[in-house]
Amino acid sequence: MMAHPQATRTYTPEEYLELELASEERHEYIGGDIIPMTGGTPNHNRIVRNLCTALTVGLRGQPYEAFVADQRLWIPERRIYTYPDVMVVQGELVLQQGRQDTLTNPLVIIEVLSRSTRDYDRGEKFVAYRTIPTFQEYVLVDQSACQVEQYAKTGEKTWMLRVYDRPDEQLEFAALSWAIALSDIYDKVTFDAVDE
Repeated sequence: MMAHPQATRTYTPEEYLELELASEERHEYIGGDIIPMTGGTPNHNRIVRNLCTALTVGLRGQPYEAFVADQRLWIPERRIYTYPDVMVVQGELVLQQGRQDTLTNPLVIIEVLSRSTRDYDRGEKFVAYRTIPTFQEYVLVDQSACQVEQYAKTGEKTWMLRVYDRPDEQLEFAALSWAIALSDIYDKVTFDAVDE
């Protein structure tokens, strides 16, 4: 989740990283702006926990590793540092040069939507993610209704959208050959709760 930019000053990536290491809160870096990330709701946290737990167990023994919201991602073409809700990496981790805390090679990215971030997650953020060469699948999970949008890369500049909206449906990850029921993604999630 994102808040508004901290100040009007433009920061270098190096300045951002130095500030981020000293900060108790997480921030995104977008082309020189440092943007505080707001806290998640119980629904948001339940969905992230459910997905990461299921991915970790379901992909055990396979060449994949799941990471949650505290793992930073660098998108060099857009000069963005961000913290996706869930990322899956295939094979060896590729870290940003000179860093031990910033990934650059996600295969799958999952974002949990809120009212304040859904337009950004579907729009500019997805555009930025598509510049990552290893990125093959994007999943958007609504926290206020049973709805999951899955974008799977089918060719250069070609993405296929599939929408899931029933608890008995299985979200089938194209990049992982793995599936999870929407009822498991939404375990303990209460849709009557306010998502902001």
